[in-house]
Amino acid sequence: MIIEEKKDNYLGKQCQLVIGPAGSGKSTYCRTIMSHCQSIKRSVHLVNLDPAAENFEYEPTIDIRDLITLDDVMEELDYGPNGGLVYCMEFLINNINWLEEELNNYEDDYLIFDCPGQIELYTHFPIMKSIVQTLQKYDYNVCCVYLLDSQFIEDTSKFFSGVLNAMSAMIQLEIPHINVLTKVDLLDKKLQRSRDFERYLEVDSSLLTEDINNRMRPRYQHLNEAIVQLIDEYNMVNFLPLDITDEESIAYVLAQVDNSIQYGEDLEVKEREDFTEVDDDDY
Repeated sequence: MIIEEKKDNYLGKQCQLVIGPAGSGKSTYCRTIMSHCQSIKRSVHLVNLDPAAENFEYEPTIDIRDLITLDDVMEELDYGPNGGLVYCMEFLINNINWLEEELNNYEDDYLIFDCPGQIELYTHFPIMKSIVQTLQKYDYNVCCVYLLDSQFIEDTSKFFSGVLNAMSAMIQLEIPHINVLTKVDLLDKKLQRSRDFERYLEVDSSLLTEDINNRMRPRYQHLNEAIVQLIDEYNMVNFLPLDITDEESIAYVLAQVDNSIQYGEDLEVKEREDFTEVDDDDY
């Protein structure tokens, strides 16, 4: 059953901050959630915080490119793409009053922030933290949605690199945080229904030692064990699978985000089993 909006719900000041590595599917996620919200009659606005963005299916209501663009910075200051992007985001922080003024026009609306794909902005620099603090200053309930490409599960070392980045962002931003495994619709259906796939969703850290220690030199085993210990001690990261071809999968992810920011508290959040039925014969 797909969760539907109730018209008497308080829309309030709610927003998603959509982050993740380049190519993880942030723009596709934003487009999918925007389309789903339209279908359930929820009013939402897209906010573009990527100064290098080009095309949008849904025109952003607030767009950082009205303030600064990566192309202009690279041309005028002779910066490369990475340095130019950091400059753009620092410029935004130094002119945060621009964002504050834009937010004043949509203070009672649900906002979805499409953010840049440079992972350092969430794990190293305090830029996104400053943006979160600005949103909280205006009484927005903020949820961070961290996306990771499901293709990473084909390479365990890449997957756990994504896990560590997700954990770093969670610690850095200190806000409700939902991790989403994207592009699940591109995975083999049998894999999706397997118990091995569940180990990635629940982040079974033993996958790292089982796989990598068989392929890497013994000298790296102590490092892998330290990483496993770190993940286990924090015990913060798990993933929700997102299949953009399945409305129930989309509804389930959105319901978890809504729950984390207390949107529509009278809506019942379903368990994953309510959205996906698994045939035991597929194991």
